[in-house]
Order: sequence, then structure tokens, then C-alpha cells
Amino acid sequence: MLNDSIKRALDIILSSILFIIFSPLIILTAILIKFDSEGPLLADTPMRVGKNGKLFKMYKFRSMVRDAHEVLTENPKYKKLYEQYKKSGYKLKDDPRITKVGKIIRKYSVDEIPQFVNVLRGDMSIVGPRAYYADELREQQKEYPNTRNEVKIVLSVKPGITGVWQVSGRSGINFDKRIKMDALYAKKKSVLYDLYIIAKTPLAMLSGKGAM
Repeated sequence: MLNDSIKRALDIILSSILFIIFSPLIILTAILIKFDSEGPLLADTPMRVGKNGKLFKMYKFRSMVRDAHEVLTENPKYKKLYEQYKKSGYKLKDDPRITKVGKIIRKYSVDEIPQFVNVLRGDMSIVGPRAYYADELREQQKEYPNTRNEVKIVLSVKPGITGVWQVSGRSGINFDKRIKMDALYAKKKSVLYDLYIIAKTPLAMLSGKGAM
């Protein structure tokens, strides 16, 4: 319990400090998004699965066209692309829905800055497993049935803005390997381990390695 209390305190302090530090970038990004394409500043995406399976709204800067999820799942034009999306771990290398500004902010993870609000609200932590979509978890467990135990372990902790798989390869890692890495984190999580992952995150962001 003490470790969880320290982790929560660290989340609140770091999120508050980083939100202030990134405020000029937040303002600039908001302006660029508005000039680049029509639509809201924040992405309108389906709810994510949090700790103990609780659904929550994740805040991200919009990096795609308006109603991007509906465009992919409901427009017959993108039927083959949607199948590819599901088979490739719910990621697309060349996603036609991404805007010009979106390509830049996704590459350097600038689109994830609003998630500090999720951390302050208690939905997320600075460090933790990926926050999955509900349908993503269902489909990926069908594809990789041997990951069901790992999924249960992962859902026992809060998802994070960054995590062990993000600083070890990010989107280039398949679901089965990614979920095992996240489950291992959930088992051995500690404040020192979090600080180690946080220290490695800036390099992963600046390199843009594996980002989609």
C-alpha cells in the first residue's frame, strides 16, 4: 500500500509539473490542429479499459480526420484496411486518416500530452501498461488465447502514458509479446522501476522509434 501511495503522489507531482512545462507546446499544438483540419482539438475515440476493467475516456490531441474510428469501421471504402488494422495489432503504418500535423505529433508522442489530465483524475498513471480498447482486447485474445492470464494481470493496475514496451520498441511489438511485458511490469512494479522507465521515455519520444 505504501508503494501505491508513493506512486500516486509521484503521478500527481510529475503530471502537474510536466503539464506546466509543456503548456507552450500544448497551445502551439492546439493552434496547428485547428489550422490543419476540421474537427475538435481532442480525439473522439472509443472508451479505454482501465484498472479492474473500468472504462474511461482517454484524452489525446486529435491526429486524424474527424470521426476517424467510425470512418474506419463503418465506411465500406476502408473494409480491407480495417481487416489489416485488426490483424496488425490495432495499428496501421500508413493510415490515410492521419492529418499532416497528426503525423508529426504522433511521431514524437505530442498527441499524448493531454493524458496528464487522465493521470490527475486517477484514470491512469505516468507509468503502466497500454490502455486498450475493449474490442481490441477481445479480438487479440481470440488471436492469442494463451495471453488471457496476462490480460487479467495487466488489468489489475492502472494503464500508463508510458511503459516498459513503449521504451523497448513501442508499436513494433506484437500483442502477445507486449501483453507479457506489461504483465511482468504489473507483477514487479515499484517506484524505482517507474523512475527507470520515465528516464528512458524522452529518448524514445525524440527518436520517434516505432511510433504510429
